[in-house]
Amino acid sequence: MIIVFMGTPDFAVPALEALINSKHEVAAVFTQPDKPVGRKQILTPPPVKELAVKHCIPVYQPEKIKGSDSDRIIAELKPDVIIVVAYGKILPKAILDIAPFGCINAHASLLPKYRGAAPIQWSVLNGERETGVSIMQMDEGLDTGDVLLVKKTDIGVNETSEELFERLSVIGAEALLEALELIEKGEATPVKQPEGDFGYAKMITRELCPIDWTRSAFEIHNKVRGLQTWPVAITTVNGKNIKIHKTALTEINNIDKTFGKVIDSNKKLIVQCGDGKCIEILELQPEGKKRMDVKAFLLGNRIENGTVLGG
Repeated sequence: MIIVFMGTPDFAVPALEALINSKHEVAAVFTQPDKPVGRKQILTPPPVKELAVKHCIPVYQPEKIKGSDSDRIIAELKPDVIIVVAYGKILPKAILDIAPFGCINAHASLLPKYRGAAPIQWSVLNGERETGVSIMQMDEGLDTGDVLLVKKTDIGVNETSEELFERLSVIGAEALLEALELIEKGEATPVKQPEGDFGYAKMITRELCPIDWTRSAFEIHNKVRGLQTWPVAITTVNGKNIKIHKTALTEINNIDKTFGKVIDSNKKLIVQCGDGKCIEILELQPEGKKRMDVKAFLLGNRIENGTVLGG
């Protein structure tokens, strides 16, 4: 099949690579415009563009997809199907209706749950034990189209959003190829999503970062996992902000009602949470310094037992 691919970040790269290496033809790639990155604000192309250029595939980067001439360009390419993976723009009906097989999207959740912009992070933040990729026939709604194929996977209790991103991007690429095979053979069986409010995976912001030590150990552990590698969970230690990169659940219980209290700072950092259980902080990052393990941090930063974090 002739394909127009629409995607932008690292998550979309395995899908585009799989399509390039398949029997299908990727006629063009649509992606977000280059953006300034880092302290020096160097103009940087999206990962999908880098891969497309490497394979000499024409790349289009419209500022706006609606009201531009994108529909004309895509129509002239005469694609059989348009594949969308984390493109970052809502497609108008004019584009949804161009290809005979429409627009197919790989969404990183078990639809209808976690529709929206950040399904991977929210599945971790909410402590889900299972997620997956849904291959969906796109319509004018937000992730509301008929589901063609679902691939499920467990979420590890210590797995971070970053790690899950990497796994789901590969699962999504495999699922797309399988879905295209079914579509070609006329064997795809679209399943309508049920009506109702199944939760929206809103954008992740820095407002989510502060740790509330009155929450349970599991909830705090999920926050640390879910906000990796951006924007990262934070707390305060002796009045200074500290990013918390990695934690572990423990079997330690403490009946003290002082939430956020350090109960062991001897070469480790164990903190009491709101449910009386404790978590161990394994990796952190003081302001203006690099990420480090707790042992390295404690060599130059004395924290007494009884210190309350976040206070």
